Amino acid sequence: WRRRRRRRPRRGRAGRAAAAWRGGARRGARPAPPPPASRPPPPHAALPPQALTFTGKCRLRCLYGAVRLLGFAVASHQPGLPVFSPATHCALSLEALPAERPPAADLRQLRAARGLRAALSPLAEARVKVMARFSPECAVVLLEHLDTPVTRFLLSHPPLSRLFEPQVRAGGAVCPPRPAPSQTGLAQSESIFVFPAEDEGVPVVLVCGPKNTGKSTFNRYLINLLLNRLPSIEYMECDIGQTEFTPPGCVSLSNVTEPILGPPFTHQQMPCKMVYYGQTSCEQDTERYLDVVKYVFSSYKKEVPLVINTMGWVKGEGLLLLIDIIRLLSPSHIVQMDVYDWKAMAPLTPEYVHLSPGLYTKGKQQAKCKQVGASEVENWRSSEGEGDASAPEYKLLYVHPEFPRAGIAGEARVHSSILRDMSILGYLGQLQSPDIGAVLPLHSLVPYQVPFSAVALRVIHSDVAPTNIMYAVNASWVGLCRIPDEIKCESEGPVLLTQTPVCDCLGFGIVRGVEMERKLYHILTPVPPENLRQVNCLLLGNISIPNCILVGQQGVEGEIPYVTSDYNYSILGSGKLKKKKHFKRREYAFECDYA
Repeated sequence: WRRRRRRRPRRGRAGRAAAAWRGGARRGARPAPPPPASRPPPPHAALPPQALTFTGKCRLRCLYGAVRLLGFAVASHQPGLPVFSPATHCALSLEALPAERPPAADLRQLRAARGLRAALSPLAEARVKVMARFSPECAVVLLEHLDTPVTRFLLSHPPLSRLFEPQVRAGGAVCPPRPAPSQTGLAQSESIFVFPAEDEGVPVVLVCGPKNTGKSTFNRYLINLLLNRLPSIEYMECDIGQTEFTPPGCVSLSNVTEPILGPPFTHQQMPCKMVYYGQTSCEQDTERYLDVVKYVFSSYKKEVPLVINTMGWVKGEGLLLLIDIIRLLSPSHIVQMDVYDWKAMAPLTPEYVHLSPGLYTKGKQQAKCKQVGASEVENWRSSEGEGDASAPEYKLLYVHPEFPRAGIAGEARVHSSILRDMSILGYLGQLQSPDIGAVLPLHSLVPYQVPFSAVALRVIHSDVAPTNIMYAVNASWVGLCRIPDEIKCESEGPVLLTQTPVCDCLGFGIVRGVEMERKLYHILTPVPPENLRQVNCLLLGNISIPNCILVGQQGVEGEIPYVTSDYNYSILGSGKLKKKKHFKRREYAFECDYA
């Protein structure tokens, strides 16, 4: 024990107050509170908002508190959720939500309630104790099976996953942005504000805008946000080029009950209603596209909210087609994504949609400037209403994305054709065994045998001569559909349809081979047998099988089926694939693992 030398108090008011406080405590008197500058921080001091941004695949478990991931709140009582944050898409971020009770609970009680005795190591227990002293807004999460080699963690402040700055324009009036933006930039109160309780009926939200503005990310965030309060949400996919729950080329209506925590190829599922359009663009046949949209929308029962995704084609005839879709679907809310320096798309206010003509519908005519009598005015108004579109009634939310290169064509992180191939691979993954192991090639899978007389055949995107129809069908991606008409076979050959039907699609498959002697199709498909009994039509579109499926077949001796290096380009109709030279191909540091 050694006596410390008494230090002289510092000059100034703060120094005198500190010396008086130390002196009072030394004499046994009740100590006075320290000055604000020297007062220790409280044990639950609020931290600035931060987010854990990561890439990889894992199973997320919230051990304590609550976190928000892409709009969905994950609490400690929920089971583990599969999360996919690949390097090909925007990285996901975890944000802590305010806890209902202070996190200074006994660790033994927490361990007994959540089974942490086997999950947490002594080092993790120490980290839990340290984290619990920060603030009630802390949470403890466990990322299980995080085995992706490219995993990266980044503690961002503010969150790097914020994509949009809320600039909401309602009916032409610009509303100021609200605080605390979420992962899409729209605060939770703003998104909830879209669905006020006093509205009549079930809300129908239509999301539109140019390409590369974040429509898909906004849809996932909005669906997850609604699933926090509702057991299910309806989602209608009208973007046939970039679909969410199905392979490309489809217009579908899906019932969503689970949060969307990954890109489309991770959550392929069978929708409630689906029609195979057969192409990734509807420019060649917009009339059939509208018929397909109307047919799918007729299955909506208006019992739960509906989120509608539209195409990024909003220039020229694409904008006119969008106006027709708005009049056809009659949404209650429209979320329009737009960029500040892009003037090709005007704000879709109710007045603009009411007055503007569509591709197949008329707009309300402007009043004539010529002065007429009262009787003539009534006659003009009555004749004016005939054949004109009715005035829509909806609320417009005008959102400006703020991430770099927003709205610029060709600036997507991954090319759209690669994303379509990944969706097809995700769908065909249902053919593989659930056990983790080597991917089985096509020649190792057992196909179904379908007689020519059992199904009708139709090529959607092109006119093919009947003598060459089997060459087009062999090794092709086909839609397994159901038409109400009975199939009548008048000859020994295949049954061919003269027109493309608008019918239900029950799934997809690959025509592995055509056996002309026995009049059989050999089809590989993950559709269950009870649904295959209803299939009586095969639709062949412009959607092709990814090259990696054919080229990457292992265990084949000799030449790979449907793959050849000896090809004669002098044959009529043959030729190399044309590359679009005006698009610059980007290089990435990561490798795409198609398996």
